[in-house]
Order: sequence, then structure tokens, then C-alpha cells
Amino acid sequence: MKQLARQFVATLMLGSALVSASAMAEQKIGVVDVQGVFQAMPQAAEITNNIQMEFKDQIDEVNQLQKDGQFYAERLQRDAATMSEDEKKDLQQKILSVREQLAEKGQPLQQNIQRRSNEERNKLLGLIKQAIDAVAAKDNYDLVLNAGAVAFAKDQHDLSEEVLEQVKKIN
Repeated sequence: MKQLARQFVATLMLGSALVSASAMAEQKIGVVDVQGVFQAMPQAAEITNNIQMEFKDQIDEVNQLQKDGQFYAERLQRDAATMSEDEKKDLQQKILSVREQLAEKGQPLQQNIQRRSNEERNKLLGLIKQAIDAVAAKDNYDLVLNAGAVAFAKDQHDLSEEVLEQVKKIN
């Protein structure tokens, strides 16, 4: 009786494995290099330029503060031996003031630039997602994976070029 039960269980396991293998063989799977598609998009290059233009005045102001601070520090180092104590204190105070202004303006600027970059990047990733969905629906794919998460895939399963073309049509 135990022998019969073992054979029955083994037969069920073998049968389910065969059914699973045949079901998996029928699935159509593709991969997309999302990062590669993103970098190939012309809009990706424009993001940096647009953000630089958007924050140009603030970036220029921070750059000028950095130059001023560097100038004061170099002057203090170079001329300290010939300066009076009052001149040294005055210059050190200017350096501290510039550092405070940099901390006050530089970090928020950096955060704003990062926030805007993320917003723009997410918009483009949304377009890529739409394109992947369209290509998958058109070609009847069951599963589309990010190429970065896959250890190996044959070139015939790579949908990156089709997705890039679809993104260009959408935008």
C-alpha cells in the first residue's frame, strides 16, 4: 500500500512538472534595456540643459560665492605675513560669511535641481512604460523584464529597439 502511494505521488509530481514546463514553453517573454532606451532618447539630453537654464541665476550666484571664498582664502594664505591682525580678522570674517551664504544657498539649490531632475526623469520613464506596454500588447508578450534584472537573454528576446521606436511615436 505504501509503495502504491509513493508511486502515485511520484506520478502526480512528474505530471505537474511536465504540465508546468509545457505551460512555460508557451509563454512569450521579452527583455528591455530601460536604462539604454532612456539614454538613447533625445529628451534625456535636454533634461540637463533645461534644468541648467531653469536654475541658471542661482547656479551663477553660488559659483560666484565659491570664487569669492576661494579668492579670500588664497589672499589670506598668501598675504597673512604682511597683514595686520585687523586685516586678517576682517578677511577671516569674509570667508566665514561666504561659507554661510554657500551653505544657505547651495544645499537648497542642489536639492531643487535633484527634485526637478527626478520629476523630468519620471516623466520619461512613464513614456517608456507606455511604449513597453504598447509593444507587449502588439506582439502578444506574456512577460517583459528589465534587461538589468536578467542574467542572460538571447538577442531575439530584446525589445529595446522596438520600445525606443514606440517612444519616438508617442512623443
